[in-house]
Amino acid sequence: MHFIVVTTGVAGWVSGLLINICSDHILINLRKPGETGYKIPRGGLFEYVSGANFFGEIVEWSGFALACCTVESAVFALSSFLILSTRAQHHHQWYHEKFENYPQSRKILIPFVY
Repeated sequence: MHFIVVTTGVAGWVSGLLINICSDHILINLRKPGETGYKIPRGGLFEYVSGANFFGEIVEWSGFALACCTVESAVFALSSFLILSTRAQHHHQWYHEKFENYPQSRKILIPFVY
């Protein structure tokens, strides 16, 4: 049983890491050199949520907590969720205020849910 929990946790950590890396790559490349202004992120999980990078980090730390099976790692994952979900809400609201054409179907943080 412990092997399954640790393996699931490591898989979650790796999945979150890959989501985080891909999301950061999209954000870093939003503007071409010399461009200014804000743009709507497109591609990857940004097609489903405003905070794809935050979602990746939450999945990453939740997987880490599951793999470690310690109170400390669980508290860290929960703290990360609370902080990053608040940031995602603010980003989502800002996008809707800034862009008239912001996709209405995008959720805040969790694809198809929230």
